[in-house]
Amino acid sequence: MKNTTVTAPKGFLAAGISCGIKISGKKDIGFIACPTGAKAAGVFTTNKVVSAAVTVCKQHIKTGNAEAIVANAGIANACTGKLGLKNAEAMCQTAAQLIDAKANQVLIASTGIIGHQLPMDKISRGIILAAAQLSSSQKTGNDFAQAIMTTDTRCKQAFRTIVIGSAKISIAGTAKGAGMVGPNMATTLCFITTDVDITKPLLQKALKDAVGNSLNKLTVDGHQSTNDTAIILASGLAGNKPIAKADSQYNKFAAALAALTTDLAKQMALDAEGATRMFTIVVNGAASKTDAAKAARAVANYDLVKCAIHGGDPNWGRIICAVGSCGVKINLNKLSCSIGNTAVFKNGQPVKFDPKKVSKIITQKEHTITVNLGAGKLSDFCYGCDLSKEYVTINADYHT
Repeated sequence: MKNTTVTAPKGFLAAGISCGIKISGKKDIGFIACPTGAKAAGVFTTNKVVSAAVTVCKQHIKTGNAEAIVANAGIANACTGKLGLKNAEAMCQTAAQLIDAKANQVLIASTGIIGHQLPMDKISRGIILAAAQLSSSQKTGNDFAQAIMTTDTRCKQAFRTIVIGSAKISIAGTAKGAGMVGPNMATTLCFITTDVDITKPLLQKALKDAVGNSLNKLTVDGHQSTNDTAIILASGLAGNKPIAKADSQYNKFAAALAALTTDLAKQMALDAEGATRMFTIVVNGAASKTDAAKAARAVANYDLVKCAIHGGDPNWGRIICAVGSCGVKINLNKLSCSIGNTAVFKNGQPVKFDPKKVSKIITQKEHTITVNLGAGKLSDFCYGCDLSKEYVTINADYHT
């Protein structure tokens, strides 16, 4: 079977093990290594309260080459003060010693419960065990994807290849996130590896643009995490002529990266806590790009819309209500809405439609809602999912 995990691009090793952070005994420490060194780029949460891992990672990613990523699941290491920072730095130091690197060449991420200190004895042993299992196999790539999960029910992984010149470029990624998802500048946790040869500034631009039009368009519950982190490592081993300017070769790589992050975003929406289906809300006719984005997110985050979608109810009134309450410019005489290809509200008035037909559209795994504000020519979109009883159950029980 073809390897499509984070170990598929040239130069990468990975591992995922259980060190005992999770009571379930499931994998909770992930390790990615690039022994030859890799250019690194990242985007992070803009929440004012951030985890120690985010603070340390943002510092380390500014340096030269990165050689590793270490991630733990189960405890977020957020709101943990000076000891939390010390523990985050200790994770980097432990990993660096094992792969003969500098501590600032190790990037880290954490996810899980806020306000708990990391059990460093377990984590240190876990990093040592993971380092001993590092390999370029598909199994260890899958192990890494499993190790970053919390309330996720399945791994989210994506893979793309492109040809630049005579060189085959591979891009692989994995992400975790099922709840507390309303990111801004990143997703919950996302790790991407590629063997493309590219400058660090262009790698950063490609990642920021890709995330901005995919993972940042996803909302499960509108709640931005303290730990949101997306990192890409580029080993440069594919053998392509280095991408040093925003030319057609760069555009080709950027498009493939954007397709990969879009794939991951949709997988996250379909595995959101308690979700049974996802939807895309497209807003056209906005007076500004900001209005379009605001209106789309307002619909995707509106609990009454999410509940209606869970029940297969073509209740367009909730959609219009969400748009009208979010403070964007609207021309009521032109305001329109379609579910799938069926118009349900047009130019400020109801339209006759077959409720059973529209209900069937809504109950598909994916569908699209389109709203025209009638106030301009700009557009944007957002991904959302339904809201079920299971979401409440998961979040009521999560801490214990």
